[in-house]
Amino acid sequence: MKRIMNLARLSLIAAGIMVLATLTACGAGASSSAGSGAGSGAAKKVSDEPKIGVAKIVAHPALDALEKGIVEEITAAFPRAKIDLQNANGEPATASQIAQKFKVDKVDVAVGIATPTAMALANVLTDIPVIYSAVTDPVAAGLVASYDKGGEHITGTSDLPPLEGQIDTLLALAPKAKRIGHIYNAGEANSVSTAAKAEAYVKSKGLEFVTATVTNSAEVSQALTSLVGRVDGIYLSTDNTVFSAISTVADICLKAKLPLVTADPSSAEKVPVLAAVGFNYYEMGKTTGRIVVEVLKGKKTADIPTYFAKDPKEQALVINLDVAKQIGVTVPQDMVSRASLVIGK
Repeated sequence: MKRIMNLARLSLIAAGIMVLATLTACGAGASSSAGSGAGSGAAKKVSDEPKIGVAKIVAHPALDALEKGIVEEITAAFPRAKIDLQNANGEPATASQIAQKFKVDKVDVAVGIATPTAMALANVLTDIPVIYSAVTDPVAAGLVASYDKGGEHITGTSDLPPLEGQIDTLLALAPKAKRIGHIYNAGEANSVSTAAKAEAYVKSKGLEFVTATVTNSAEVSQALTSLVGRVDGIYLSTDNTVFSAISTVADICLKAKLPLVTADPSSAEKVPVLAAVGFNYYEMGKTTGRIVVEVLKGKKTADIPTYFAKDPKEQALVINLDVAKQIGVTVPQDMVSRASLVIGK
């Protein structure tokens, strides 16, 4: 009888072990399924100390302001966030190395400021959400297939410039201009695209569009010097290579008495350009930071379309009256009235 009872007990114990094994297996399966959710473009469930990698292609006032806005928004939502700020110093190869670093560090989200950096992150971090910022045309750059929705692991903000308004500002300041000069990096897809659009718009006004291309910031001075005497004004779009040498550009234009209108109001606050029409990059950074926070909290990148700045507070017009006097340009009063910042008297 005791033997029968012992056998019964052994049977019950064995059955219990099988049930536990089954439950454990189910739990492991559920855990695996939850983990695979990161592949949908949402960050893996994070603590209150998420790891974020932020990489910019180069340091200049616009991208620095943008970076500041990103960091402020992230730290407002996650005060204990660990943010790794990296600068590729204008080198795509360095951007790729930074991407590899973020991969090894297992960041929860990576942020790419400017097209080359965003592309490097997207190529390396195939299972980590990537948020791009200051990418003029993310579709042309191959980052997303559509502006209307994000990619499986990627989305962000665009700084597609209000190009027509920028060129119109230059023409209003230099109404007798016949030839407009433009410098850009021929190796950056978005710069090439913007230059083509600018050329088409300038030619539609019956004017000439004269260009000079560079491959790095060291070539900017020579490129601009080659345009002096051949053009009546200079227009600069959001080209990071050129803007990393914006002080040099401004100095040459000032000495040559060439009207210079740029797409970067941030640098125009510190560098003597005649005028700048474009985005408030600090506000764009804050918008980018909010997207990072959404993804950290579980929102899928595929559900977040590319953000284009439309809010008036995200755009700015800077006029430098001191520069205008030095180069002999009269600034229309209505332009002064519309300006978000007027420098000089």
